[in-house]
Amino acid sequence: MESSIECVTDGLMDEDEISSQFSSSKPSHTNINTNHLNGMVINPTTSVHELLECPVCTNSMYPPIHQCHNGHTICSTCKYSTLGCPEIFPYYSKLKHEAACNFRPYTCPYAGSECSVGGDIPYLVAHLRDDHKVDMHSGCTFNHRYVKSNPRDVENATWMLTVFHCFGQYFCLHFEAFQLGMAPVYMAFLRFMGDELDGRNYSYSLEVGGNGRKLIWEGTPRSIRDSHRKVRDSHDGLIIQRNMALFFSGGDRKELKLRVTGRIWEEQQNPDGGACIPNFCS
Repeated sequence: MESSIECVTDGLMDEDEISSQFSSSKPSHTNINTNHLNGMVINPTTSVHELLECPVCTNSMYPPIHQCHNGHTICSTCKYSTLGCPEIFPYYSKLKHEAACNFRPYTCPYAGSECSVGGDIPYLVAHLRDDHKVDMHSGCTFNHRYVKSNPRDVENATWMLTVFHCFGQYFCLHFEAFQLGMAPVYMAFLRFMGDELDGRNYSYSLEVGGNGRKLIWEGTPRSIRDSHRKVRDSHDGLIIQRNMALFFSGGDRKELKLRVTGRIWEEQQNPDGGACIPNFCS
């Protein structure tokens, strides 16, 4: 018994083509050389089942079946997998593409040390929780109190306060003290654990105050693709001068007491084509 196999080169094989080209009851009378089909070398003893086995997941392939110009086939599940890059490049462009690919691994966003761990977002969340002992919080609002006994001594220090999980995404809240020129300042900002385009779907606000005064910051969270230092040096967040921070603290100004509150929301496009409608979590 012999089988006639035709592999289409436009990238897809539909069900009718498969049923007509794979026959188990009648011999084929075509003149196709079954050893070489569209560049795909076929062993004469290869069974139809082996030919329909996806080389990635090893499951049987069902229509639509995808094929590259070199004759390699792959099932539709693996072709549209969200866990990997679907692009195809010449080998000499591979390294250049990997440097900017949206599917490239993320670097650990922990700011308190130079951590070289990389991976996807679920892996990094577990890494932050288990290895860096970062607090995890579910919800889109936060309230943090920062106390420093000697506010006159402002050394460069970084802290990651919490990783927040809301709207099915993860966000990192940073708070730190550093010298901005000759002036000591405190800064808080949020980073999105994902790519920049996805991060633009969200906004956040930060508020700090006391003695009847307050400062409010609203912005879009920066992606963790941007390093912690890059975000800090661009001043993209809530910046509090030390004198203002001491004023908010009240008392004799000998102890720093700051309460930073905030909220994250999702921007939703108005169906009427107007401005975006904020979606606040409960």
